Formats: sequence, C-alpha cells, structure tokens
Amino acid sequence: MSSVFNEIKNRALNAALNIADTFTPVLKESKFRETGFITPEEFVIAGDFLTGHCPTWQWANITNPKACKDYLPPEKQFLITKNVPCTKRCRHLMESFKNTQEKVIEVESGEGGWVDTHFLDTNSGQGTNQAQEIVDDRDQNDREEEIKNIKDLEREEDEEDDDEEALDMDEYDHNVIDNDETTVITKPTKQEAKADAKPVQADQEEEIFIPTRTYDLNITYDNYYRTPRLWLSGYDENNKPLTIEQMYDDISEDHAKKTVTFETHPHIPGTLMASIHPCRHAEVMKKLMNLMAESGKELEVHSYLMVFLKFVQSVIPTIEYDYTRNITI
Repeated sequence: MSSVFNEIKNRALNAALNIADTFTPVLKESKFRETGFITPEEFVIAGDFLTGHCPTWQWANITNPKACKDYLPPEKQFLITKNVPCTKRCRHLMESFKNTQEKVIEVESGEGGWVDTHFLDTNSGQGTNQAQEIVDDRDQNDREEEIKNIKDLEREEDEEDDDEEALDMDEYDHNVIDNDETTVITKPTKQEAKADAKPVQADQEEEIFIPTRTYDLNITYDNYYRTPRLWLSGYDENNKPLTIEQMYDDISEDHAKKTVTFETHPHIPGTLMASIHPCRHAEVMKKLMNLMAESGKELEVHSYLMVFLKFVQSVIPTIEYDYTRNITI
C-alpha cells in the first residue's frame, strides 16, 4: 500500500515540477563547487568529455525542434547509449553486496544515503568479481547437495532390494499378454532397467537460465534541479519492451518506486521511461567532492558525468553501462 502511495505522490510531484521547470530561470553562473549544481554550458562540457573518452555514449540527434530546450545547443540536447547488457536481476546481488567494500554517502536531508561501490576504488572491478564468485559458489554447492541426495536415495533403494525375499522364478511371469492376446509386453528386469538408467553427473545438472536484457540509457539536463538526470528503457531477450514491473527487477530494492519513477521523457514526447529522480544529485555530488578533497584530489566540472555515472550505479547495479572506471578523472 505504501508503494502505491509513493507512486501516486511521485507522479503528482513530477507533474508540479514539470510546470515549475518551465518558469525556473536558467542557471548562468557556475555554482558547481559551492552547491553541486551545473549550468547547461557545463553539462555540454561534461557531455563532450564523456563522449570523447567513452564512445558508447553519444549526443542524441533530435529532428523535432519542439523537443529541444533553447538553453542547450540543438545537436547536444541529451546523451544516449544503447543495447547495454543486463545479465542478472538485482536480487542475485543482495548477498554479494555485503561482501564488497561499500561506503554510504550521507546527505544532509537525513533520508538515507547512496551506496558507493566504485568511487575512489582503484580496483573497481574487484567487487563485481567477488559478487560473481559468491553466486557461482552458491550454485555449485546447491548442485553438489542435490547430487549427494540422489546418490543416497539410490543407495537406500539398493539396500531395500537386497533385503527382499528372492522371487520364485517359476511363479514369476516375465511376459505379460494383453487380453486380445495380440501384443506381448515384456517387463524389463532390474539389471536391464539399471543398464538403461543414465548416471547423474555434476556437469549435466540443469543450470539456472537468466535471460540477458538490454537497456537504452539517456542523460538529460534537468533545469529545475540543475543537475544531470538518467533515464532508461529496457528490452527482453527477444527485444520486446519490458513492463514497468519487469524493469523494477533490475533496480535496487532501496530505490525502486522511491528514487526511480516512470515519467514522460522531456525530449521524446509521449514516451514513458524510468528515471532516477535528481532531487538529491547535487547533494551527493557535493559530498563526493568533499571526499575527493580529503583524498587530495579535485573534481573538475568536465568530469562531472563520469562521477555521476559511478554513484548512480548503486541504483541499477546489474546494468553494465559503466566503462569509465579506468579513466582518470
């Protein structure tokens, strides 16, 4: 019931924000270091840096002038990457997150924090590898336990057969004849049945099949919150659009129906997409800049989207879009 209430509340809030966005003045002066906000011009600078260092991201080509925001260049309205793989569902990573080096990025609102799984991690691939090893080990243990149970059952059946009284072969009718006496049905002996049985082997056990989904991701500039905003639409293994509930399977449980809502894309009229709400992006970015300063680093505005993609990964951890981990920011 609470999730339905949150969904209705978010829709009403987003409708109000869309109206407010129209009347919000465009930020002209940089407030990046003081607040975590960026101007449209800084958004373009960060977008150019992202597309220059990560070719999977490109500026979208908008042919409809009505879909363009006048505070952005016509050819640089939003960023897009397509066919991003998603090979696992979020629930498969719940246990593995407990074994990775996580850092909770607190924000001043007191409503919780973002889990930072990659930021400032020199071995950023380590957490993903550990998660995969844990899932593989759990599956292997389940298979071994199932094989052991099957072998124990076969051993018990053999012992029961040995304890039974031997049949009188004179009274045993090996061949059974149908009533019409035209068909002869031969019952297999125990030795024949065992000879036909196929041994159970570990490598023949049926493995869990998880279909690979793909996602198209967009990054727009939100004029009201003055930060980037991530949008996503998913497709199943047959390239059919995922339903809203199916897409929630690929979103962290802590953020589904709370931080992530479904709204109309600002540059694609009539298109409903999932969006990670930007209401706290600036706070998180400011906190990350402070953390970097404590480590002796300084975040430049051109690297904004690189860092943005890293902290947003905690919301959609199984969508494998982040190819920027080895890029110096």
